[in-house]
Amino acid sequence: MSQSLFSTAALHAPMAGNVGVLSAAASGLDRFITGQGGDLDRIFGRAGIDPERLLHPTLSLALTNYCQVLEEAARQSGCDNFGLRYGQQFQPRDLGLLGYVGLFSSTLEEALKNFAAAFPYHQHSTLIRLVDCGECYRFDYQVRHGAILDRRQDAELTMGMALNLVRHVLGHDWTPRAVAFEHERPEGWREHGEAFGAPVQFGRPCNFMLLPKGDVQGRAMPEGDPNLLFLFQDVIRRLGEQGVGPSLVEEAGTQIRLALAEGEPCLERIAERLELTPAGLQRRLREENLCFSQVVERTRRELALHYLRQRQRPISELAPLLGYSETSAFSRAFRRWFGVSPRQWRGDER
Repeated sequence: MSQSLFSTAALHAPMAGNVGVLSAAASGLDRFITGQGGDLDRIFGRAGIDPERLLHPTLSLALTNYCQVLEEAARQSGCDNFGLRYGQQFQPRDLGLLGYVGLFSSTLEEALKNFAAAFPYHQHSTLIRLVDCGECYRFDYQVRHGAILDRRQDAELTMGMALNLVRHVLGHDWTPRAVAFEHERPEGWREHGEAFGAPVQFGRPCNFMLLPKGDVQGRAMPEGDPNLLFLFQDVIRRLGEQGVGPSLVEEAGTQIRLALAEGEPCLERIAERLELTPAGLQRRLREENLCFSQVVERTRRELALHYLRQRQRPISELAPLLGYSETSAFSRAFRRWFGVSPRQWRGDER
């Protein structure tokens, strides 16, 4: 294998289990942040990312930190379409193991199927699938980690990666039938249409891209190699199988988040959903130096900021979404958390 390909030494080096997403997913991220005018140390520091891990594509990052660094980069650089632009320049080989699973497949159709099948080993807590919709394949993608609320930049980056895998074979001018994102339409939404060359929808239940079957069937991959494909599939599978899922605190936060729409979360109900007794849940949380009320408060605090960043959402709608019966109760809690009112916080974020 040439020096331009993924290092064969990495295939035989000792490997830790994948705890979230392989570092190859952040290939060139430091250079791209700098190119967009971002403060690298500040962005990595606030997201809890160790830059040294980015140098080793078979090491991994916590998925929460990975999504956070993309959102932080968008905010700090002033580039609202950061993930979209990062994805546009992200070529398949930049993805390391996962990219080569696609590149070494025999056909483009097989590459998409192999890419989707290997992705869960590359990145945990994520839905990814290739769905047969008759004339088209629908490529679905969605982060399903309960602790990750802000994931727009990751979605736009990943759809750009998938687009470039197809364009690697069909050429830069190829366009999908349609593209959709689960987040609301951003201010710079016209750039999305230009990037994909197709109609782009927002506010959908899942991120997806429609690929006409006639475009992808029977198209040979230029670097197709069944022996190398088997090798890379085996390595990425072994990495993924050694990984770990979300922690109990994260799972509890997810269940609390789902319960908030019904009002104040109940310890007994959350414990039941986690298949624990109330005493068992309290004991496990104490091991993390937490109590149930602290996890509820932290979840509400994170959700409050998530909703406030959605500027089209009126502040008056937030109280019931956070399990409060009155807006005044939410306002008092928010001022306790951040020292300002929700309206003042939203104004300072501009």
